[in-house]
Amino acid sequence: MNILLTNDDGIHAPGLKVAQEIANSLAGTVGQVTTVAPSSEKSGVAHSTSYIRPCLIEKIGEKSYSLEGTPADCILAGIYYVLKDNRPDLIISGINRGQNISEDVLYSGTIGAAMEGAIHGVKSIALSQSYSKKPLKSEDEFNSARSHATKICQKLISDNPFIEDTFNGFYNVNFPACDATKVKGVQICRTGLRRESSFSMTSQISPAGKTFLWVNHNPINSMPCPKSDSEYLGAGYITISALKTELNWIEKNNNLISLFEE
Repeated sequence: MNILLTNDDGIHAPGLKVAQEIANSLAGTVGQVTTVAPSSEKSGVAHSTSYIRPCLIEKIGEKSYSLEGTPADCILAGIYYVLKDNRPDLIISGINRGQNISEDVLYSGTIGAAMEGAIHGVKSIALSQSYSKKPLKSEDEFNSARSHATKICQKLISDNPFIEDTFNGFYNVNFPACDATKVKGVQICRTGLRRESSFSMTSQISPAGKTFLWVNHNPINSMPCPKSDSEYLGAGYITISALKTELNWIEKNNNLISLFEE
């Protein structure tokens, strides 16, 4: 199996090293793992691409490349440059340091990379590790993902939609902020929605009198949507959500037909 790795935390992020361990286990002795990751942190860039400017790419190790671009750019670089003669069979994006649940999926560069892979017909899995500010029993904050991700990915790789030419989906997997031995199980669920947005903006005046705006990211600790990824992840479960690149609101489109009929 030929695997392409990326993330949004940057080429030197610890979660990427864990992802490399997992990918090596999946690839086996006959496969290969190639990393193309952003040269710096690109959290929150979602599915953006740098089509108005070039991206510098540098080889920094054996089958490891740093790209001055977004996670989605890294997927394009991997498919059409680095692995152009040996197209990847699987894309793993992550392991993100922090959960990607609820509307996080609309902002996350980790999710954006997996989405770009799906658009190009490559099996894609986004992996994220939730963490707590409280000290964990394990010194390894990726302990949960490190212990369970390989088995999760093996099952997802064998999922039937991956072999269909028309499949335009990908998988979002989140690991709970607990020791691997405390994980309660796996929950297949939908992404939830927080009652209030996690993002806001505040202003700051510079010494020169200029106004600068800062984006604040403060996830609201409201009651999670029932039976959603936020509820199950908080309860200690690994959550898996199947997502699609198609964003059509079919039900509303059907309703609009009657509204605009003459």
